[in-house]
Amino acid sequence: MISLKSPREIALMRDAGRIVADVLDALEKHAVPGVTTAELDREAESIIVARNALPAFKGYGGTRGRPAFPASICASLNNEVVHGIPGGRTLAGGDILSIDVGVSIDVGVGGERFFADAARTVPVGHITPEAARLVTVCREALMRAIDAARAGAKLSDVSRAVQRHAEANGYSVVRKFVGHGIGSQMHEEPQIPNFVSEQFADVVLKPGMTLAIEPMINEGTFHVLTEPNGWTVVTEDGKLSAHFEHTVAVTRSGAEVLTLP
Repeated sequence: MISLKSPREIALMRDAGRIVADVLDALEKHAVPGVTTAELDREAESIIVARNALPAFKGYGGTRGRPAFPASICASLNNEVVHGIPGGRTLAGGDILSIDVGVSIDVGVGGERFFADAARTVPVGHITPEAARLVTVCREALMRAIDAARAGAKLSDVSRAVQRHAEANGYSVVRKFVGHGIGSQMHEEPQIPNFVSEQFADVVLKPGMTLAIEPMINEGTFHVLTEPNGWTVVTEDGKLSAHFEHTVAVTRSGAEVLTLP
């Protein structure tokens, strides 16, 4: 079932989204050579908790033999696509770092919570023109997808916008991981692929749908591998990957981005 959110529920998600945006802004400023990803994670959690919210990723999962995610953010370096676990790794000039942040807020009614989720890939110091181009194209792909997310359009229009822009620029689109609905749960229906495929149900977008749209594009092959920790996903060929995401609400006049300051 795809749930349509009320104006009140969208307002609550907007509140959560502001926290996500503030965390991403702070971490982007502090993602400099010499800083560890664990330091960024601690900073993120301190901001989230100070805003009376919870880090949505911490403790998530833990099924089928995989441990629960141990951190408040995902910090994915260079050839890491998503779900990088923060730790003692030190950022170096020339790295690109994908930071993914999820937040939930308690609405005070029977334990109900609402979520927001966003990601961006940031440069660490001076990066190569090739890395900068990958990051730019991924950001552009997200914005094109958001433009396509309007009432009356199909979900495949969103997917097509990402795929066309990425592939027109010589990049591949990750197939194994997709975007998702979001609301009172971190992951809801529908699944939102970044490529057009009959494998996924195509639905007409309606006002009140809330979507986490998140292009993941690679410099080389779209094939990926999961590392032994059960979480971190890397490109199969070791080439760079970029990741951008916003939580949006479909409205009658277009998509409203909820993960803004």
